[in-house]
Amino acid sequence: MLNALLLPLLFSMAGGTFVFLRRPDQRTRGLLVMILFQLVGAAGNVMQTSTELYALLCVHALVVLILMTRHLQSPHVTPQPSGE
Repeated sequence: MLNALLLPLLFSMAGGTFVFLRRPDQRTRGLLVMILFQLVGAAGNVMQTSTELYALLCVHALVVLILMTRHLQSPHVTPQPSGE
C-alpha cells in the first residue's frame, strides 16, 4: 500500500504548499484537497497497516496542520476592485 500512496501523498504535500504560498485566494481549496488525500491515506493504512505508511501519514498530517494553522492566523484576502 505504501507504493500506491507514496507519490500521491508527496504530490499533495508539494502541491498544497505551492498553492498555499503562491495562490492565497485558493488556500481553502488546497487545504481541503490535502485533507482528502489524508483520508485516502488513512483508509489505505486501515486496509494494509505498515509502519512506513504510518510515518508518511504523520508527516503529511503535520504539513496539513502547519498550513492550516498559518491559514487561520493570516488575514483574509479580499478581492480588489478592477477599477473600471
